[in-house]
Amino acid sequence: MPSEYDMGLANRKATYKSYAQAIPGSFAIEKRDTAPCRMACPANLNVQGYVAMVKMGKYREAVEIVMEDAPFPGILGRICPHRCEKSCRRLELDEAISIRELKRVAADHVDLSELPVPQITPRNEKVSIIGSGPAGLTSAYFLALDGYQVDVYESMPEAGGMMRYGIPEHRLPRSVLNAEIENLKRYGVKIHTDTAIGKDVTLEELREHGADAIFLAIGAWKGLKLRIPGEETSQGVLDVITFLQEIHLGNLKKVEGKVVVIGGGHSALDAARVALRFGASEAHIIYRRSRDEMLAEPEEVEEAEKEGVNIHFLVAPVNISSENDKVAGIECIRTRLTEKDTTGRRRPIPVEGSEFFIEADHIIPAIGQEPDFGDLDKTQDLKVSKWNLLEVNPETLQTNIPEIFAGGDVISGPATVIEAVEAGQRAAKYIAQYLQGKELPTEWQDESPMGTDWVAPSKDEPIRERLKVPTLPVEQRLSGFEEVNLLVDEKSAQEEADRCLDCGSCCECYQCVTVCDANAVTLETHTQREETTTLNVGSVIMAPGFQPFDPSKFDNYNYAKHPNVVTSTEFERILSATGPFMGHLTRISDKKEPKKIAWFQCIGSRDLNRCDHPYCSSVCCMYAVKEAVIAKEHADYDLDCAVFFMDMRTPGKDFEKYYNDAKDKHGVRFIRSRVHTIDPVPGTDDLEVRYVTENGELKTEIFDMIVLSVGMETSPEMVDLANQLGIELTEGNFCETTNFEPFATSRDGIFVCGAFQGPKDIPESVMEASAAACNTGVNLASARGSLVKEKIFPDENDVTGEAPRIGVFVCNCGVNIGGIADVPAIAEYAKGLPNVEYVEENLFTCSQDTQDTMVEVIKEQKLNRIVVAACTPRTHEPLFQETLRNAGINSYLFDMANIRNQCTWVHSNDKENATEKSKDLVRMSIARASLLEPIPAISVDIKKTALVIGGGVAGMTAALSLADQGFPATLVEKSSVLGGAARDLTKTWKGNDVQKYLAGLVDKVEKHPDIQVLCDAEVVGASGFVGNFETQVANGNGTKTVEHGVAIVATGGKAVDTDEYLYGKNSRVTRWHDLEHDPEKLKDAESIVFIQCVGSRDDNRPYCSRICCTASISQAISIKEETPDKDVFILYRDIRTYGEKEMLYKKAREMGVVFIRYSLDNKPKVTELEDGLAVDVFDPILQKNLQIQADLVNLATAIEPAENDKISEFYKIPLNAENFFMEAHAKLRPVDFATDGIFLCGLAHYPKAVDESIAQAMAASSRATTILAKDSVQVSPLVSQIDAEKCIGCGLCSEVCAFNAIELEEVEGKGYRAKNISASCKGCGLCASSCPQIAIDMLHFRDAQIVASICAVV
Repeated sequence: MPSEYDMGLANRKATYKSYAQAIPGSFAIEKRDTAPCRMACPANLNVQGYVAMVKMGKYREAVEIVMEDAPFPGILGRICPHRCEKSCRRLELDEAISIRELKRVAADHVDLSELPVPQITPRNEKVSIIGSGPAGLTSAYFLALDGYQVDVYESMPEAGGMMRYGIPEHRLPRSVLNAEIENLKRYGVKIHTDTAIGKDVTLEELREHGADAIFLAIGAWKGLKLRIPGEETSQGVLDVITFLQEIHLGNLKKVEGKVVVIGGGHSALDAARVALRFGASEAHIIYRRSRDEMLAEPEEVEEAEKEGVNIHFLVAPVNISSENDKVAGIECIRTRLTEKDTTGRRRPIPVEGSEFFIEADHIIPAIGQEPDFGDLDKTQDLKVSKWNLLEVNPETLQTNIPEIFAGGDVISGPATVIEAVEAGQRAAKYIAQYLQGKELPTEWQDESPMGTDWVAPSKDEPIRERLKVPTLPVEQRLSGFEEVNLLVDEKSAQEEADRCLDCGSCCECYQCVTVCDANAVTLETHTQREETTTLNVGSVIMAPGFQPFDPSKFDNYNYAKHPNVVTSTEFERILSATGPFMGHLTRISDKKEPKKIAWFQCIGSRDLNRCDHPYCSSVCCMYAVKEAVIAKEHADYDLDCAVFFMDMRTPGKDFEKYYNDAKDKHGVRFIRSRVHTIDPVPGTDDLEVRYVTENGELKTEIFDMIVLSVGMETSPEMVDLANQLGIELTEGNFCETTNFEPFATSRDGIFVCGAFQGPKDIPESVMEASAAACNTGVNLASARGSLVKEKIFPDENDVTGEAPRIGVFVCNCGVNIGGIADVPAIAEYAKGLPNVEYVEENLFTCSQDTQDTMVEVIKEQKLNRIVVAACTPRTHEPLFQETLRNAGINSYLFDMANIRNQCTWVHSNDKENATEKSKDLVRMSIARASLLEPIPAISVDIKKTALVIGGGVAGMTAALSLADQGFPATLVEKSSVLGGAARDLTKTWKGNDVQKYLAGLVDKVEKHPDIQVLCDAEVVGASGFVGNFETQVANGNGTKTVEHGVAIVATGGKAVDTDEYLYGKNSRVTRWHDLEHDPEKLKDAESIVFIQCVGSRDDNRPYCSRICCTASISQAISIKEETPDKDVFILYRDIRTYGEKEMLYKKAREMGVVFIRYSLDNKPKVTELEDGLAVDVFDPILQKNLQIQADLVNLATAIEPAENDKISEFYKIPLNAENFFMEAHAKLRPVDFATDGIFLCGLAHYPKAVDESIAQAMAASSRATTILAKDSVQVSPLVSQIDAEKCIGCGLCSEVCAFNAIELEEVEGKGYRAKNISASCKGCGLCASSCPQIAIDMLHFRDAQIVASICAVV
């Protein structure tokens, strides 16, 4: 079935792992609603299960699946009416699966006598079954499996009931019937033939002999009369059951003359076909309804006609004529059908004057049967209905006598074998419950409604012809009873089984149970169902994510019809090393490498007319740029990538640089145009697009693939849940929040993060997640730690003195490593290196299942050192070190060879050298690992206080959220007042009053008992380490030392001045919020021009300041709302109103704000006029220069950070080229520094809006709390080690140490000696490299270890 992880581009099985690196690394079994074929089967046979086994050629397993529900696989494989096929969903595509034939194929390839009989626990209770037809034998089978002692009594010479005496051998060979009946005896079933109840034995005698329950399955052997003249008086009239029985018993040797059979069921066809085989010159069937109403299967009717049976439809018998008391023929009348009645059938009525005559020597009525009770019903006082059928509880089949049950034709009238099997199942179930003393239901038990949650057919599922069942040539049939339907060959059967759509996902074949040595999958596992659990919680965080927009509704893009039009999420999987093509760039239709790919932006976003999504999805531009760049990197040829866009929205940190690199370094083409239609190129798999360029030129291009950059939307299920919870949603169906609490829903105690709060990228989602956790932490502070369970690692094995036993694990990493380097060769090479005891290659060594396997291998092989050849030690080394701890060895007995970053990535075009270099790195790591030694952990106590640097909104929010959780905070602000850049703001983009909020926030901070505010203060020095920092803060009262466990840096930023556009030279030119603070300027102004990107997105500041577009548009709207007649212009390069801010852009346009785009190489020009300003700008739409007479010009200048150099130096935290602080990881740790215990938020990180600063501040506090909530913290033990005997006390190491981690102490009689402060040491090694006496060594990086690595490749 289609793999969700691979976006339907590849298939998976019902048992699957969500994705290769999934955590937990276990497999799941997908259970959908029961397949419709099984639901349609009266006996509930697991059709999908045995069909799946036939597809795999596992015939024995297929038969075992059938026998879980019925003991007759071969019989049902021939005579079942296969109602299941009428429900087969393959009919929606072409034709139903030939299910019955597949069952026969399985049965005919298996000898039942070779199947093992399961272990049966004997019971003392006895059950007597009267009748050995399908109902009786089925109940005997299941009761015997339950351990009951079962005796079956049959009045006829041989067992089988109507299967033997009512179905001729050309449809059901006696060898098949005999084998399956004989097989029942292996389960302990005893069958007594020629034993008639009432004649040879009575029910009373059975009770006397110990029968605790009796099942009456005596069938319906008495043929119904036609009730027409001549029936009782003419010789040669024989009901069909008697006729077929006499044939089988050998009492009727030959049939001479003409035969007329009346009826339209299987028995009628059987009688006519048998008559021809026994010599009849003609065989006729008269049936009063049409061919469509005939109860027999169409294929049986067709075969009968081929054999010469003449079927008269819409004909009814009137009178049987005789001569000399012998049948001479039958008078008939034609009929017509009425409209359908309440039963759904059309009633036949005679056509007046249409009588005709058919000559006949034999008349065989086949219009039904009824039971022949003899004296049974009277002697036992059993209730019999007016239809001469036994009355039973319809659910349990219990009669009015408690120990007597009845089922099959005796209660229903003539039915099919499969219906009788169901009766036998039901009887066995309730007889067992009766014998166990359980209370039986008194009425019918309704089953759960049939679900329709089935696996959807693949959109490219081909039309495939149904299996043609071979038949015996007609000329070979009438001479005997050779089986007419022949066995299909295995290949054809397996191909037919492969047509199954696997509607129910897991087919419950239980092969997984059979092969699972760990007993992780059991039959109980398969019975697990969705459960509802009630949790008592103090807060709820909603992070349900989003669903990608489905572009199928857009016919003009041909997404639903053309395989080479894919969505961006599908293209992600194409590029992925774990994807359907293992990272190889592949076109879907023909699996060739595409030469030209186009991306279409804003599919399902910024589109109110076609999809009701007026918002921007925020992430699409950036991921399209990324996909284009990665596609070019994956291609070892000149791939042409083109991105069609309206506005390029890359406002995130370093996003603009990436966009510029894509253009300038990678050659990605960016075309500002929205394409309307994608047309397939006839005769090829290519795609044609026509578009208009920026200068109005119409162009046509042919592409191999087109990627639709689809947007985000909230799923309907999530909208329903929000409504149920009373959570308000926005116009775009995202969660409604305020700018000052962007993580709080409209319902107290329920918080939100991620894309449900609004479209956003990964860094913002991660920040918001921590922010929501922080707000939850504030609410639940009093309960902190009450439910914590500490992870306990096993005791470490002491490997001191042991010879190295090294295990090497080489990672394929999909195509990242395995697609370039020869991983098997690397692994094989490692096996021959000194001290290597075990080598293994893995698809993903970092996956959870591999980690678990490594633990077991380390224990089993008694390994004491580990080398992993993979990627990115910075990310994965802690993971592998924890794995070592789980295996009971010290985490520092580990080394890592980075063969991805240092080999396959840098030598991607040279596979041989990438492999050889990988071998070198592995050899170096093994040489070093041989000398590794255990290093004990270092634990330090934590000072449960915080220092927050910066008193803007971000800093105050961080301090307040920590203090509200019980952690005192010192807030250091450089200016004389709190507020930071927010003091310049009037309202947020949602219209919230910033100054009112700011005043309240300042008041809370200043009055909070756990917050110390230091204004006019500045950090002048810092030292220490996580949990134990000391920071020197200077203000007018001197310098004080603040001791704290964590620090949060929120030093803010500001809008820069500029010398462009007459700023500072003309009072009519303002910037940012100047106009909001001086409303008098606006009163007389008739024309206002806003110019965006002033000092941003250029060589000096190659980043987007993120908030400028929203700020200018908000001001423009305010101006228009105040005075609609004013002319407002916004000159922009790209409008970047990401997320639901797009609604502001839409509103501004509707209000008449004029937007004119300009380019970096053709900026607007502002000149002075006598009574105002002139703004000259080139309009790319009109393709002409415009001059705007402006009264005011407002500039959106760049946002830049505060002076951060000193803070960076004090705390050893890095800055980027633009002087913003650099977080530890842009996506995974967006508020952490690489230096433990120090966190980041606000404009010091990057320009952002108030709501984003608040969220990041809360996130920083949340991360800080993870440290402050502990009593102690472990710090890295990889520190310098000083040999006091070699040290001469020169003090050079102390001077060069940037972390104050070495001090000189006096040793009696020896002078001064250097001493390491382990908790402060960062392990940089500067002291060791500077020591003239070589008295300092670095733990884990000792000189001998480094030399061993070097010597390994010299």
